[in-house]
Amino acid sequence: MLIGGQTWEFRSKPAIIGAAAVVGPEEGKGPLAGDFDYVFDNLEINETTWEKAERRLLEHAGSAAIMNAGITKEQLHFFVGGDLMNQIISATFAARTFAAPYLGVFGACSTSMESLAIAAMMVDSGNAGFVLAGTSSHNCTVEKQFRYPTEYGSQKPPTAQYTVTGSGCAVVAAKGSGPRVTHATIGRIQDLGVTDPFNMGAAMAPAAADTIVTHFRDTGRSPEDYDLIVTGDLASVGLPIVKDILKQDGLQMEKTHFKDCGLMIYDREKQPQVFAGGSGCGCSATVTYGHILRQIKAGRLNRVLVVATGALLSPLSYQQGESIPCIAHAVAIEREGLQ
Repeated sequence: MLIGGQTWEFRSKPAIIGAAAVVGPEEGKGPLAGDFDYVFDNLEINETTWEKAERRLLEHAGSAAIMNAGITKEQLHFFVGGDLMNQIISATFAARTFAAPYLGVFGACSTSMESLAIAAMMVDSGNAGFVLAGTSSHNCTVEKQFRYPTEYGSQKPPTAQYTVTGSGCAVVAAKGSGPRVTHATIGRIQDLGVTDPFNMGAAMAPAAADTIVTHFRDTGRSPEDYDLIVTGDLASVGLPIVKDILKQDGLQMEKTHFKDCGLMIYDREKQPQVFAGGSGCGCSATVTYGHILRQIKAGRLNRVLVVATGALLSPLSYQQGESIPCIAHAVAIEREGLQ
């Protein structure tokens, strides 16, 4: 049901009964490597094109999530997914493999929580029993589409981020054991006029702040109600900005663990090629469905707010001099049995 102006409260608390995260070689060298279901040792993912490699990531993660849920793909009622490619081709072609009724969504890097929110709403409303939610990104597909082909070897500024090669998927169910999805706050477009595609953190920070403030206003909760609040991929530039904005709005985050998936997935000292940190649809998806869910299941975290951020630009809009509209969607996930 809708509470406040932008938040869905899921009274039945749909369960994430199975999830999986698969990544590429660079992510496998990071501090969260042990929390991923599979690490590929090559960027090609044993395919002939980057786009086919990304599709394979999503197919692998989706199949693993279904297996971890203890169901078959024939039992899926829906698949909700998207990615960064034109016509969201990674998700669309993966949907061909899953053979489930399909809703394609696009929220740029916020797609991980957008798809999870929609899946939980479908289950909570009684319109589905099992829904697969997922997304993916690949460093080389994104570089080729939004910036420059990797072969070009262009110089990047320190504010640039490194697109995660990875995919994360989850099976949301009406019944079963697993972490519970309790709320989803749907964001509004925020655009402060940033035009630099190599400074995504600064562009997306206002959207993250707006959604976080809205979530607390709608739910009546405070930062202290969460063991962890994590943004999607603001990295080293955007995270300090969002903290400053929240402080101006009267939200003190010092008593809560406030992190960013783009900073968690890599070790920037040992992996300087990631510049400001990670980004891409696969960033928040793999950190959430790999690391965070494992922490919840182990009892190390009770309640988490994942605020996935997305920069809604295209090569065409950038070439025409448009600024970058951004959005953030927040989903609250809690330990099973938490009162």
